[in-house]
Amino acid sequence: MADIRTIQDMLTRPARADNAIGAPERPSLSFGALENFVAQTVETLNRAGIGRNDRVAIVLPNGPEMASAFVAVAAGATAAPLNPAYRADEFEFYLSDLQAKALIVQAGVATPAIDVARKLGIALISLNPQLNDAAGSFDVETTMKGVASKPGAAEADDIALVLHTSGTTSRPKIVPLTQRNVMASARNISNWIKLGPDDTCLNIMPLFHIHGLIAAVLSSLYAGASVACTPGFNALKFFAWMEEVRPTWYTAVPTMHQTILARASRNQDIIKRVPLKLIRSSSSSLPAPVMGELEASFNAPVLESYGMTEASHQMTSNPLPPKARRAGCVGIAAGPEVAIMDEAGNLLAPGETGEIVIRGENVTKGYENNPSANASAFTRGWFRTGDQGVLDDAGYLTLTGRLKEIINRGGEKISPREVDDILMTHPAISQAIAFAVPHDKLGEDVAAAIVLREGATATDREIREFAAKYLADFKVPRQIIILNEIPKGATGKLQRIGLAEKLGLGK
Repeated sequence: MADIRTIQDMLTRPARADNAIGAPERPSLSFGALENFVAQTVETLNRAGIGRNDRVAIVLPNGPEMASAFVAVAAGATAAPLNPAYRADEFEFYLSDLQAKALIVQAGVATPAIDVARKLGIALISLNPQLNDAAGSFDVETTMKGVASKPGAAEADDIALVLHTSGTTSRPKIVPLTQRNVMASARNISNWIKLGPDDTCLNIMPLFHIHGLIAAVLSSLYAGASVACTPGFNALKFFAWMEEVRPTWYTAVPTMHQTILARASRNQDIIKRVPLKLIRSSSSSLPAPVMGELEASFNAPVLESYGMTEASHQMTSNPLPPKARRAGCVGIAAGPEVAIMDEAGNLLAPGETGEIVIRGENVTKGYENNPSANASAFTRGWFRTGDQGVLDDAGYLTLTGRLKEIINRGGEKISPREVDDILMTHPAISQAIAFAVPHDKLGEDVAAAIVLREGATATDREIREFAAKYLADFKVPRQIIILNEIPKGATGKLQRIGLAEKLGLGK
């Protein structure tokens, strides 16, 4: 399906399932209904003066209406989904930075985004879910009237989606992704995991994030397959959703997989009745023991993938059987070209460690209004990911860490991922994340936050002694913090940068 370059092309593809978007306890929206629904929504936006490349911010709860609203807005304008959990000051920053023309909110759902939009003079569009109709059905109400300068369905080089980078250590940057970018990524994922009209994805990822939007929603629709959208991740409901929806796969971040695993042993009957074709993991490192336990519990291959917003998500992935899946490795190029580059811009040979660089149809052409960031991010057409890694002779990529996360202990460079991997092999440890803490003489030292398995015990001294068997002395965490839960970001990822400050471990 190489001719699919826009969301409109995707919606009119010939081979497709009966159902496009579903949800637990709701009838599904068919592809035909979705196509008509999207066309009506684009017309409504056009009558409100919103057309191609006009930005529409979306602040909606997770679920099928969020999925269909994203598809509808992106088909004829530029979708800008935002995390509903933001505070008023965060909404003010993002809505101002985006220069949004309108904001879509759900009728009856309170959000500080409404007052912020009014303060900024941004028009409001109220979305009313039609809960008695098919999942994803909604009406929109707005007092906006106008003439769209570019009406109708978006073209391949129009901007479909804008997202901000996480901005952990600097001001978040705007990443514009064209129709061509997002469709290339949807095609890459769909082809890689061999999706077809008989497949159904159970989506538990938040839909303000690239992982959920592209890997779950658009890759499914690209393949003519179905996606069932839950209200958000809930470990207590996951297996009941599995039984009702009968998915063939799901995609999630490692912390979600670990929570699901904790309940898998008591839900083996459901797992046997609803066999999965595959499980996909992305957005942060999947510990090797977790991969092994998932495969044993679900009797399905677990594919760890590597993605980022600037690549419209997927860059590399472990392949389906019979090709090799390698624990602790993010697989082989799965869409764009992937290489390793040194600081001077030279491409390195297999086995040499350097910065991971990519180029391809799914990669953004550059950050918006940020020439200095683009000058440092692109070298001879290659996008510098900011991640460090190494390719082997077979093309398998191993990440050694974010360049900004590498711990510099008195000149000794330590990959926190290496420390994570060792700690995760301890039988009492459920989750582990190593990170830098300030040190008055060395500059930085190594610490680790730990969550123990249910019913397990271990002291910080025991954990350090265990790590010392496998790590050089300078890599062994000097501080072990045992927690009930490690603080996570909005998408469920464990975040190293800033963790020392969050845990009160500053100088």
